[in-house]
Amino acid sequence: MKKLFIQTYGCQMNLADSEEMAAHLLARGYVPTENLEEADLALINTCTIRDHAEHKALSFLGRLRKWKRENPSRIIIFAGCAAQRLGNRLKKTFPYLDLVSGAKEIDRFAELLDHSGLFSTNPAEPNPATQSVTGYVTIMRGCNFACSYCIVPSVRGPVHCLPSQQILRQAAQKAAEGYPEIVLLGQTVNAWQEEGKTFADLLNEVSALPGVERVRFVSPHPAFITPQFLAAVENNPKIARHIHLPVQSGSTKVLQEMKRGYSRETLLEKLDALKERGFAISTDIIVGFPTETPQDFEQTLSLVERVHFSAAYCFKYSPRQGTPAAQMQLHTEKTLEERLDILLNKVKGLAESAYRVQIGKPVQILMESPNKGRTSDNFWAKTKKSYPVGSMVNSIVEDVDDTLLLTRD
Repeated sequence: MKKLFIQTYGCQMNLADSEEMAAHLLARGYVPTENLEEADLALINTCTIRDHAEHKALSFLGRLRKWKRENPSRIIIFAGCAAQRLGNRLKKTFPYLDLVSGAKEIDRFAELLDHSGLFSTNPAEPNPATQSVTGYVTIMRGCNFACSYCIVPSVRGPVHCLPSQQILRQAAQKAAEGYPEIVLLGQTVNAWQEEGKTFADLLNEVSALPGVERVRFVSPHPAFITPQFLAAVENNPKIARHIHLPVQSGSTKVLQEMKRGYSRETLLEKLDALKERGFAISTDIIVGFPTETPQDFEQTLSLVERVHFSAAYCFKYSPRQGTPAAQMQLHTEKTLEERLDILLNKVKGLAESAYRVQIGKPVQILMESPNKGRTSDNFWAKTKKSYPVGSMVNSIVEDVDDTLLLTRD
């Protein structure tokens, strides 16, 4: 059998896209491998939200020149967001590249394979590429926001919400295959809607499917943390009590210039409402946006102090060609480094603190190995006894070891 190697860069949306593309390749006779040297096909699924992510993917593609030269029958596919941005220009720089498939073409990936002449045109039904306790289901693609720093709308297009019937069918299939946890995916996932139905309705419908024990979602937008959503999560314990909500800045002025669609005040109201309902909140923060003043940066630091995130992923502003912010006057690299260092020191220890306050609390653990799993609020927990993978275990937190809950069970 021919073997398939996959290299994925970026977010969980990209991981789900890789799984979807892999299913079509498995149906064409490939089996997965983690060893590039034994592979017959290399699929590179890329991210372009930051310049560094795109460079990593291109660097990996460059290293495949030798791999391809060793066996010219090997196939290289470059897919995803960077592929969408760069297009077939890639083949001029990397003439050994066989196929380019942009992020907007994910729904017609099978058709691209068929028309490439590289694969069989009579595939079997796609099979799952991986097996774990978590099943990913894409519910929408694209983004209707126009954040001044973000290239995602350009490479993924406007919002396209998949029909609820299709989503529920895929989620039910995942649950039947043994995935007790379903993760719903979308660029602004909580903006999903259908005539007469909202994201809150969809969460309740997915959680009611047989075999579904827990529902998560990635990546939400603060603008769509609505009263209806809050009511849904408050009354449904199957909806995980963790949310990764990118705030990006703590300054209303910067948020307006980023075109994020919310102010510091409304953001804090929504974060407070989530915390009142028991949510652990992780976030993304950008430092050094071109218009960010020292006072704006202080507002971000004070937001971090005020909210007590369970984790914060901090990044220096990275200009992306084709976005409005890329035309603005940039801060010096020294300023970016200084602000990032200050912010990293501020968020240092957030995770450890978030774990420590769990001592004495009851938890429900979805086991991902016989002795380890994740709680509803996404904390890793270790049990004293062994349990079947995929089972739910109710216990109480007895102690912590760095970022690991130790339970009483």
